[in-house]
Amino acid sequence: MITKEATEVTPVPVRVPGAPDRRPTRHRRAWDEAPRWQIYLPLGIYLVFTLVPFYWILLFALRPAGSTSLVPWPMTFEHFEKVWNERDFAVYFQNSVITGVATLLLTTGVALAGGYALARFDFRIKRGFMLALLCTQFVPGALLLVPLFQIFAELKMINSLGSVIIAETVFQLPLSMILISGFIRNVPYSLEEAAWVDGCNRLTAFRIVVLPLLRPGLIAVGSFAFVHAWNHFLFALMFLSDQTKQTIPVGLNTLMSADSVDLGALAAGGIIAAVPVVIVFAFIQKWLITGFSAGAVKG
Repeated sequence: MITKEATEVTPVPVRVPGAPDRRPTRHRRAWDEAPRWQIYLPLGIYLVFTLVPFYWILLFALRPAGSTSLVPWPMTFEHFEKVWNERDFAVYFQNSVITGVATLLLTTGVALAGGYALARFDFRIKRGFMLALLCTQFVPGALLLVPLFQIFAELKMINSLGSVIIAETVFQLPLSMILISGFIRNVPYSLEEAAWVDGCNRLTAFRIVVLPLLRPGLIAVGSFAFVHAWNHFLFALMFLSDQTKQTIPVGLNTLMSADSVDLGALAAGGIIAAVPVVIVFAFIQKWLITGFSAGAVKG
């Protein structure tokens, strides 16, 4: 039996010539209609200002001493050999690695515990504590050099990498703790509750359920702490007077004197200082972007 509804045909709209077109159109954003040169020209200028200094450093590091050529040919590695063997950059590099890795581990571990407490527990001074953490970011490290030096002198830690590691960790902790607490808030609390129902205690549930989901955030916070400790100059200069305990930023400073500057050696030392950080970021860039994106948006 054929019903009335089955025999009805949906009318097809016919456009009358001269009538305005009322079909819905896709909203076009302003940058969709911009000419390509308006996009590529600013990017090209930015690349010039970014890449030319790197090329200049490579030029001074790879061309022979006394050469004025704008092309590093004939290429030489004498400046790298000089800073690595004669200027003790092998020792500086080792000290920087120790300082950076130790700061990374301490900052990530303490920030993970503190961030979990801020994200999952409520206590009276929680807001005040968060405000205090934020306020510490406005205090420059130079203001605390004298009290820190006195404290480390009393603890017999002057000329020890431990003093630099502790100072770097303390200054990295507030921001790291705030970021970690944001990452943990994005993990649904119901996942931990489900683990508790299955018989896990709080620590086991955190280790099995929450910690794997925090990998991008931990990589972001850890890399930030490592790079800051690797590049920081002030603490290493003030707390380390023994040349065998100094780090790469202080080693670069020794290449400059009041009378002259060895540009080739300074450029080679700068490349030695920059290459490890570039390599690390090249491998973790995916996790780094994911981590900062996860911490910036509250789910």
